[in-house]
Amino acid sequence: MNDAVIRMEQIWTCFGKTVVHRDISLSLGRGEIFGLVGGSGSGKTLLMREMIGLQEPTRGRVHLFDECLQDVAAERHQQLRNRCGVLFQGGALFSALSVFDNIAFPLREFRVLDEDLIGHLVRMKLTMVGLTASDGSLMPAELSGGMIKRVALARALVMEPELLFLDEPTSGLDPVLSEEFVDLLGGLHRELGFTVVMVTHDLDTVRDLCTKVGVLADQRLVVCGPVEDALDSEHPFARHYFHGKRGHRVFERIG
Repeated sequence: MNDAVIRMEQIWTCFGKTVVHRDISLSLGRGEIFGLVGGSGSGKTLLMREMIGLQEPTRGRVHLFDECLQDVAAERHQQLRNRCGVLFQGGALFSALSVFDNIAFPLREFRVLDEDLIGHLVRMKLTMVGLTASDGSLMPAELSGGMIKRVALARALVMEPELLFLDEPTSGLDPVLSEEFVDLLGGLHRELGFTVVMVTHDLDTVRDLCTKVGVLADQRLVVCGPVEDALDSEHPFARHYFHGKRGHRVFERIG
């Protein structure tokens, strides 16, 4: 059995004559934190959606937990997806639901747990992300940007996922809140051991968290390996991205 949590083989994504991804292959092992970077319109979020099975590639095969998503029945497809958690860009909390009900939402969807157990799990996840039980009564409109990210993370973790997908997890946060969120995620990763796929533009997050980085450019994955591989890449986009003024400041301590 292959130990890869995600394996993509020769993925092409096309919309009419427009090619977004061309012959992309990658493999992620258990416990890795994979940061996916690239320019605007390079298809980062789209590639992540294909990993979880929310979007089917035009060509190629996607394996999730060693099962090919194109070959499994719909019920099995959903079972594999249930082993994943997703933190959407901006948090994507339901504005009409309280913090408690937002976090409880995935549990209630399956209707297999009683409310007492759901309450216990929600309070546990609130504590895990640095919030209190009383925060559960707040509405999304009452939350700061940092609290929104923490609530969204609690919701993503409430089903005890083995694989966590994060879409721009630090976007909209000031540097202090961004650093706090990265520290929180790193601590949870060490404690729980889940695998992470993260779309990001934040070089500090890549440096501080990622065990592997993928660089999307020219419709291809031009780098897929340790952060040092991205720093050593001669591809023009990678050189500009990692060795521009900001990249030089962020990575000057590496190497």
